[in-house]
Amino acid sequence: MQIASYIFLLLIGFVLLIQGAKGFVNASVDMARRMKIPTLVIGLTIVAFGTSAPEIAISVTAAIGGSSDLAMANSVGANLFNLLFIVGFCVMIFPMSTRLNLIARDYWVSMVATIVLLIVVVVFEDLIPRWVSFVMIAGFMTYMAFLIRGTIKNKKSQPKEEETHDKPPMPMWKCVVISIIGVAAIAFGGHITVTNATNLALVFGISERVVGLTVVAIGTSLPELVTTFIACRKGEGEFALGFIIGSNIFNILIVLGLAGVITPLAIGPGALFDISVLALGTFLFYIFAKSNKRLVRMEGAAMTLFYVAYMTVVLLN
Repeated sequence: MQIASYIFLLLIGFVLLIQGAKGFVNASVDMARRMKIPTLVIGLTIVAFGTSAPEIAISVTAAIGGSSDLAMANSVGANLFNLLFIVGFCVMIFPMSTRLNLIARDYWVSMVATIVLLIVVVVFEDLIPRWVSFVMIAGFMTYMAFLIRGTIKNKKSQPKEEETHDKPPMPMWKCVVISIIGVAAIAFGGHITVTNATNLALVFGISERVVGLTVVAIGTSLPELVTTFIACRKGEGEFALGFIIGSNIFNILIVLGLAGVITPLAIGPGALFDISVLALGTFLFYIFAKSNKRLVRMEGAAMTLFYVAYMTVVLLN
């Protein structure tokens, strides 16, 4: 009965995280439209933050509660699930073109962020200093500044198109109220999820790392799974890949960065292995994407099997 209540509360936490993020994004986008902020900037900032809000809530809450293993595993596990399982699964159903010039910059930022995290874990061994987390956040802010600047510059060089929307933005007061409710739902959902994930780990005698890499990482990545699948079904595979790569950059630099600023992150056993697999998986994705400038079903199956093999090793150990 106790286990069932933990699982039920864990599901409630996931629902609060996802619905809270959805409400926050919708309200924030409408608020930005009311303030005449370009849609482009909205997509690169507010939407990016909103879709990764569950990961932020989990990792920050875990860091505050002293569960560094869960914070690290959530971020790394979400990236592995995003890149290998979500992309691999979607490609098995909807093969997609991969003109790397459209995602090359973001891909290499993602790869460099992963390699830097790997080096940090090797160098510091036990504890990631707070200053490293500040550097990670500063690196993300610099990346976003160049991204927004370059995209706006490219947009200005093209013929101006009038932005169209299906419906007018909601009133400002409503945007503010829904945004506050969304943030509250994200925070409360993160607390519930971390608490009950930790309880399940204790009941079953497994580590927080395993819970973070499996249940929590997959649960917080559901928005990315739905968004990617819909985009691939509509034939917008390159948008989906850009979205996944951007989410992975956010998860490393901001999610872990914020958690590490709150409290220096302890490097638990298995972290080096997990990040090494992430680096290998990121390189594997590049090889597949570069070949014939297309991801085919066999490559999608290989990526999915790679993820399954990794999870099998984690669970067996």
